[in-house]
Amino acid sequence: MAILDAPVRTLDGGPAQLSDYQGKALLIVNVASQCGLTPQYSGLQQLHEQYGPRGFEVLGFPCNQFGVQEPGGPGEIAQFCETNYGVSFPLFEKIEVNGESRHPLYEELTAVADADGEAGDIQWNFEKFLVSPDGRTVRRFRPMVTPEDPTLVAAIEDQLPA
Repeated sequence: MAILDAPVRTLDGGPAQLSDYQGKALLIVNVASQCGLTPQYSGLQQLHEQYGPRGFEVLGFPCNQFGVQEPGGPGEIAQFCETNYGVSFPLFEKIEVNGESRHPLYEELTAVADADGEAGDIQWNFEKFLVSPDGRTVRRFRPMVTPEDPTLVAAIEDQLPA
């Protein structure tokens, strides 16, 4: 299955298609509202604003698998993100990223190795996957790599459509 073909739903459970983002560079991130890394929402929003006009999107996938740090429902998640971080990038339905109930999108993403050559399970909230405009996963960044990290920013710039 191709990444852009993975079945997804909007945060409120409505229909959505990743193929709508074909031709854009994507940063796919598993997010949570009650994590020590939650302030990364600010940096993700900044990337979204800075590079959005150049063919880039941040896509957030709430996940409650790490320390039960995303317990809220869709309305609570949306309100928290908008109120505290001004999030305007798309958020999708809460999913599982590891284990037997791993979402099909994350079946694809977790096959990609990080900078140390390690693939497999998501380590924690805010793990990031950079997807090229043609739908290939190009880079994986572990949770402690912040949105402002020069390596991540350079990788995004390399993937922006011409």
